Amino acid sequence: MEKLRVGIVGVGSVVREIYQYLYFRSDYSSILDIKCVADPNDQFRNWFGDTFGIPKEKRYVDYAKMFAENELDAAQINTPDHIHAAPTIAALEAGLDVVVPKPTAATVKDTHAMIQAAIKSKRLLGIDFHKREDPRLKEAEARYQAGHYGQFQASTWYMLDKLLVADPNHNPRFFASPDFAEKNTPISFLTVHMCDALIKIVNLKPVAVQATGFAHKLPSLKPIPVKGYDLVSTEVTFENGAVATIHTGWHLPNTAHATTVQSARIICSDGMLDINLDTPGLHEIHPDGIFEVNPLFRNFEKDGVVTGYGISSPGRIYQRFLANRNGKLPEDVKREMYTPTELGFYTSLVLEGAELSLKKGTQTAPGVTKGKDIDLLQLLKEQLGEDAAKQYGY
Repeated sequence: MEKLRVGIVGVGSVVREIYQYLYFRSDYSSILDIKCVADPNDQFRNWFGDTFGIPKEKRYVDYAKMFAENELDAAQINTPDHIHAAPTIAALEAGLDVVVPKPTAATVKDTHAMIQAAIKSKRLLGIDFHKREDPRLKEAEARYQAGHYGQFQASTWYMLDKLLVADPNHNPRFFASPDFAEKNTPISFLTVHMCDALIKIVNLKPVAVQATGFAHKLPSLKPIPVKGYDLVSTEVTFENGAVATIHTGWHLPNTAHATTVQSARIICSDGMLDINLDTPGLHEIHPDGIFEVNPLFRNFEKDGVVTGYGISSPGRIYQRFLANRNGKLPEDVKREMYTPTELGFYTSLVLEGAELSLKKGTQTAPGVTKGKDIDLLQLLKEQLGEDAAKQYGY
């Protein structure tokens, strides 16, 4: 087999921003044969079909019908986070390997169901946490796990977007949905990135979480105010007692030097490391202002090919799918793909715990919600039972 026959479920903003380049303009496009698309939104579905030559009879409203009527090897599920599970499980049960953008799902129950479906079907499930392919984070992971810094003790991460990302009044609108920031929090959109990166580096399980939410800027927007959080500060405690604080939000002034301003510091018993994620090396000065451009994430090369870790992360997942279909995927790599860390289980647990923390929180000042401390083991037992908790190492 030289190519994977792929069906795409969902062709909204994440496809316009990232995945269209993976499918048709990347170093991985030669192994992908995009056969069909499913999306209930007529505009999105036909934009994708018209732009990339998908025949009208291969454009579906119903993903189940698409799976039933086409011979496919893989599917990519680009739906909103809270509805990842059903199409992913349907694809796995149809014998397909599946790529899902981060996070795996919004709840541990859905994440667990997806993992169990992959195990039962003996198909591969790959989660595109694309920061895992950032060379700076990969180097940090290798050096930490080789013992360069000693034991992880504390860490501070921040990932802050320009206001335009969440502002429904901005023209053009950054995301398709005008209520995006009301239906999503910085936790679901941003914290998951940093949490997953830290878990990959230190290889420890989270045991508790507490979040504090701030709602000052978004409710003041005009003419459309947003009932949502500007900033969420999440504290995660790990099994060795270490603690990490992750600040995420989307209310920086639009004059900020980058769409996402982000960085991290990890403090250990024998040293520390700083990861300057928003200074990737291309500093622009032109009439529109001063900007940091991140070619490490997405680089438009002069021959039209798009590279960067935002492309190579899902691309390498597809390479593994193809190698497995051809009987060439090493067994140790295959086993690693089924582990809870690789499948984003612990990150989903933190995500659900942080959202629950805010939901159960109390207002301590105008626009400030102090979340409740959440015991992640207790949450896991409540959602999945003790046997499943043990399955994930708790």
